[in-house]
Amino acid sequence: MEVLTHHIYEYKKGLRNLVLHTTDAMLEDVVISRLEKHEIPYIIEKVGEKSINIFFGNSICIDVLKYIKTSDLSTLSDEEDFMLGIMLGYDRLKQCERYVGRKNGKLNLTLRQELVG
Repeated sequence: MEVLTHHIYEYKKGLRNLVLHTTDAMLEDVVISRLEKHEIPYIIEKVGEKSINIFFGNSICIDVLKYIKTSDLSTLSDEEDFMLGIMLGYDRLKQCERYVGRKNGKLNLTLRQELVG
Protein backbone atom coordinates (compact mmCIF):
# COMPACT_ATOMS: atom_id res chain seq x y z
CA MET A 1 0.00 0.00 0.00
CA GLU A 2 3.01 2.29 0.35
CA VAL A 3 3.46 2.38 -3.41
CA LEU A 4 -0.23 3.26 -3.89
CA THR A 5 0.12 6.05 -1.32
CA HIS A 6 3.15 7.37 -3.20
CA HIS A 7 1.31 7.20 -6.55
CA ILE A 8 -1.64 9.12 -5.08
CA TYR A 9 0.79 11.69 -3.65
CA GLU A 10 2.47 12.16 -7.05
CA TYR A 11 -0.91 12.56 -8.74
CA LYS A 12 -2.17 15.06 -6.17
CA LYS A 13 1.06 17.10 -6.47
CA GLY A 14 0.72 17.24 -10.26
CA LEU A 15 3.76 15.10 -11.03
CA ARG A 16 1.61 12.64 -12.96
CA ASN A 17 -1.62 13.02 -14.89
CA LEU A 18 -2.14 9.26 -15.11
CA VAL A 19 -0.88 6.38 -13.00
CA LEU A 20 -0.79 2.64 -13.64
CA HIS A 21 -0.70 0.72 -10.36
CA THR A 22 -0.62 -3.10 -10.33
CA THR A 23 -1.55 -4.94 -7.15
CA ASP A 24 -3.09 -8.07 -5.69
CA ALA A 25 -6.76 -8.48 -6.61
CA MET A 26 -7.59 -9.05 -2.93
CA LEU A 27 -6.78 -5.36 -2.32
CA GLU A 28 -9.29 -4.07 -4.87
CA ASP A 29 -11.83 -2.83 -2.30
CA VAL A 30 -9.12 -1.04 -0.30
CA VAL A 31 -7.74 0.64 -3.42
CA ILE A 32 -11.19 1.72 -4.57
CA SER A 33 -11.92 3.15 -1.13
CA ARG A 34 -8.68 5.17 -1.13
CA LEU A 35 -9.22 6.53 -4.65
CA GLU A 36 -12.83 7.45 -3.97
CA LYS A 37 -11.83 9.13 -0.69
CA HIS A 38 -9.53 11.38 -2.75
CA GLU A 39 -12.14 11.73 -5.52
CA ILE A 40 -9.72 10.34 -8.12
CA PRO A 41 -11.21 8.81 -11.29
CA TYR A 42 -10.04 5.27 -12.06
CA ILE A 43 -10.45 2.14 -14.18
CA ILE A 44 -9.67 -1.33 -12.89
CA GLU A 45 -8.69 -4.23 -15.16
CA LYS A 46 -8.11 -7.85 -14.15
CA VAL A 47 -4.65 -9.27 -14.85
CA GLY A 48 -4.94 -13.03 -14.62
CA GLU A 49 -6.56 -14.51 -11.54
CA LYS A 50 -4.61 -12.78 -8.79
CA SER A 51 -3.71 -9.27 -9.92
CA ILE A 52 -5.35 -6.06 -11.08
CA ASN A 53 -4.19 -2.99 -12.97
CA ILE A 54 -5.59 0.26 -11.66
CA PHE A 55 -5.34 3.25 -13.96
CA PHE A 56 -6.12 6.46 -12.10
CA GLY A 57 -5.70 10.16 -12.60
CA ASN A 58 -7.14 13.06 -14.52
CA SER A 59 -10.66 12.38 -15.77
CA ILE A 60 -9.81 13.24 -19.40
CA CYS A 61 -6.98 10.67 -19.32
CA ILE A 62 -9.40 8.09 -17.94
CA ASP A 63 -11.84 9.00 -20.73
CA VAL A 64 -9.12 8.32 -23.32
CA LEU A 65 -8.46 4.93 -21.73
CA LYS A 66 -12.12 4.04 -22.13
CA TYR A 67 -11.52 4.12 -25.90
CA ILE A 68 -8.44 1.92 -25.60
CA LYS A 69 -8.94 -1.72 -24.66
CA THR A 70 -6.59 -1.88 -21.66
CA SER A 71 -7.77 -5.24 -20.32
CA ASP A 72 -4.81 -6.97 -22.03
CA LEU A 73 -1.94 -4.56 -22.54
CA SER A 74 -0.12 -7.04 -24.79
CA THR A 75 -2.85 -6.63 -27.42
CA LEU A 76 -2.51 -2.85 -27.75
CA SER A 77 -1.75 -1.58 -31.23
CA ASP A 78 1.64 0.06 -31.67
CA GLU A 79 -0.05 3.45 -31.63
CA GLU A 80 -2.09 2.69 -28.48
CA ASP A 81 1.03 1.36 -26.74
CA PHE A 82 2.92 4.54 -27.66
CA MET A 83 0.09 6.81 -26.55
CA LEU A 84 -0.39 5.00 -23.24
CA GLY A 85 3.34 5.19 -22.47
CA ILE A 86 3.38 8.93 -23.16
CA MET A 87 0.23 9.43 -21.04
CA LEU A 88 1.86 7.54 -18.16
CA GLY A 89 4.84 9.89 -18.34
CA TYR A 90 7.38 7.40 -19.64
CA ASP A 91 10.49 8.83 -21.26
CA ARG A 92 9.44 10.24 -24.66
CA LEU A 93 12.61 9.22 -26.46
CA LYS A 94 12.38 5.66 -25.14
CA GLN A 95 8.72 5.52 -26.19
CA CYS A 96 9.71 6.68 -29.68
CA GLU A 97 12.44 4.02 -29.80
CA ARG A 98 9.95 1.37 -28.60
CA TYR A 99 7.40 2.43 -31.23
CA VAL A 100 9.93 2.38 -34.08
CA GLY A 101 11.25 -0.96 -32.86
CA ARG A 102 7.77 -2.48 -32.83
CA LYS A 103 7.04 -1.11 -36.30
CA ASN A 104 10.40 -2.28 -37.70
CA GLY A 105 9.90 -5.71 -36.14
CA LYS A 106 6.56 -6.08 -37.90
CA LEU A 107 8.01 -4.75 -41.16
CA ASN A 108 10.92 -7.20 -40.97
CA LEU A 109 8.53 -10.08 -40.22
CA THR A 110 6.39 -9.15 -43.23
CA LEU A 111 9.45 -8.92 -45.48
CA ARG A 112 10.72 -12.32 -44.28
CA GLN A 113 7.30 -13.86 -44.93
CA GLU A 114 7.22 -12.41 -48.45
CA LEU A 115 10.70 -13.79 -49.19
CA VAL A 116 9.84 -17.25 -47.85
CA GLY A 117 6.27 -17.38 -49.16
